[in-house]
Amino acid sequence: MRLFLCSDSRIRLADTQRRQGTSCVNSRIRNPFLKLMNTASAAAVDSSPVHPASYQWSDSLLTGDARMDETHREFAEQLGALLATPEADQLPLYRKFLAHTIAHFAQEDRWMLATGFTAGNCHSDQHAMILETMQAVVRHYEKGETDIINRMGEALAEWFDQHAASMDAGLAQHLQSVGFDSATETLADASTLRNVTVSGCGSVSCS
Repeated sequence: MRLFLCSDSRIRLADTQRRQGTSCVNSRIRNPFLKLMNTASAAAVDSSPVHPASYQWSDSLLTGDARMDETHREFAEQLGALLATPEADQLPLYRKFLAHTIAHFAQEDRWMLATGFTAGNCHSDQHAMILETMQAVVRHYEKGETDIINRMGEALAEWFDQHAASMDAGLAQHLQSVGFDSATETLADASTLRNVTVSGCGSVSCS
């Protein structure tokens, strides 16, 4: 899986119609999710106990959009609780966390479509790839690879800090720039989206 990451953690919102500002690139930064599907072979080599990382919310993850930040705080709290749970008890919590993440990503995808993003933008594509991996984790866990939820959690913790500071921060700024209220999911003035088509992760296109 290749993740699309913005090259700048603070996307500059230039004129959307002219597509100016920081570009979103098909990044070669190490993808923390690639190791997940190799769990069986890794376990065969190293059978030592897994010591999962902890995770907690930080105000450094704030994007400036209240509803987005509330959802992100819930994501961080559920992820932290998951990592603090013994492997044998994780599956019910993981299913709850997965359901929350599906709703979390769907919410942002709705906002993007409502404010001029194309359906195939790189932010939504990343959401889809991550959900596919998260759903596969359930199948692996049920086959006896009980450390894979910790592996997924640790990878998500690494990914989310980058994602919130880049793609989500850019989205929050874009919503503000076009007058979109995320609480009511309405635009103050629909004419602000005239001739606006966004295929990237904020106000710019992926390259």
